[in-house]
Amino acid sequence: MGKRDSGLICVVLAAGLGTRMKSTRTKVLHEIYGRPMLRYVLDAVSGLAPAKTVVVTGGNGPEIEASLGATDNTVFAVQKKQNGTADALLAASGHLKGFKGTVLVLNGDSPLITPETLKKFLRNHWKNSNALSFVSFEASEPGAYGRVVRDAKGKPARIVEKLDVTAAEKRISEVNSGVYAFEPPALAFLSKIKKNKKKGEYYLTDLVELTASSGLSMNAYRLGDENEFHGINTRAELARAGELIRQRVVENWLSKGVSFVDTSSVHIEPSVTIGQDTVIYPNTYLEGSTKIGKGCMVYPNARIVDSTLKDGAVVKDSSLVEESEIGTDASVGPFAHLRPGSKIGKSAKIGNFVEVKASNIGAGTKAMHLTYIGDAEVGSKVNIGAGTITCNYDGAKKHKTKIGDGAFIGSDTQLVAPVEVGKESYIGAGTTVTKFVPPGHLATSRTRQKNIEVTPRKKK
Repeated sequence: MGKRDSGLICVVLAAGLGTRMKSTRTKVLHEIYGRPMLRYVLDAVSGLAPAKTVVVTGGNGPEIEASLGATDNTVFAVQKKQNGTADALLAASGHLKGFKGTVLVLNGDSPLITPETLKKFLRNHWKNSNALSFVSFEASEPGAYGRVVRDAKGKPARIVEKLDVTAAEKRISEVNSGVYAFEPPALAFLSKIKKNKKKGEYYLTDLVELTASSGLSMNAYRLGDENEFHGINTRAELARAGELIRQRVVENWLSKGVSFVDTSSVHIEPSVTIGQDTVIYPNTYLEGSTKIGKGCMVYPNARIVDSTLKDGAVVKDSSLVEESEIGTDASVGPFAHLRPGSKIGKSAKIGNFVEVKASNIGAGTKAMHLTYIGDAEVGSKVNIGAGTITCNYDGAKKHKTKIGDGAFIGSDTQLVAPVEVGKESYIGAGTTVTKFVPPGHLATSRTRQKNIEVTPRKKK
């Protein structure tokens, strides 16, 4: 009993409706930094390499399954009625038939649990060959947590839920985290659990007393930080969990050589990676699969989503970067917008109020202000003047603009796609380009200036 080589199955209880969230959305799908809280729990247990993870759902099952998507290692079980945590584990029994290993049970609304704590817990469980183990912790405010009652020898004897505690038990600060490890002999007691008279539910915590009274080996392990077992039932608790995850992420990057001008005002999703000696200014949002290289600068009020910044890249104030790449030593902003599919080359500069969409901008190219570049291939060392527009949409289809290396695009130019401007060519300010400009040529389309003498107006 209790040997690791017997295998591990994880059961995540996620059937709760979460009525206190005041939402039409199921509780465990509420997001923290762009990811459902349930996803944090599943990521934590995936670090244990279980043979299978069973997610127990209720009426929220279709919504959860649609959100998580199908995987080879994750299966679902349905608790038809909200009859308590023991009944929820019974709902997963179809996926446990014939299994002789350890069943790890935890809650889907505890997103702060870490793989490290779970691994340490299982090592203790297996080392002591327990039939049942659970994680406890010292709560600063025991509140609604179940109290861990120990016998005269200091061994856990039972867990008493809030509705059933005596005045003396209320003073107990050691509480149940909701994380359990069961072996088959302890799970056999599930059928003996009786309905709680006050709540009308079957409590999984009753397995502790049943196992203890049977003489099987059992223990509670005080592990992890109290915050790690922070459960979420309300919007306030969801916000608190988000702040704890934010702090955890910031502390991780500080330890790896990233600097923050103000650690309290940055928002970085756990999936983001940041290189050494990068500096992050206040009120920045780094989201999704964003990867930031070494020695980058991200200035205030920037939002970067699913994008890559190569080493030395700079994103200046109040810029939005979406699904794009900024090359080594390139600069974007302030007040710039990179829309999906944009690639900014090495040492290129995209400046004030410039929007780039689905375009490749060559190395050393500059578009410093008030410009739209869409569906374009722009070569290296091109100068794009203020007010330039690639007219890429004809009302039905998008078309491509190509600009060769070293071209000079004057201010207030319209490039009507599909069109190509050759290498080292010049476009005069105020020109509308509708056809191919050969390399090394000057293109102008504005009318010749006329100066007409006028009679001065009489002052009234």
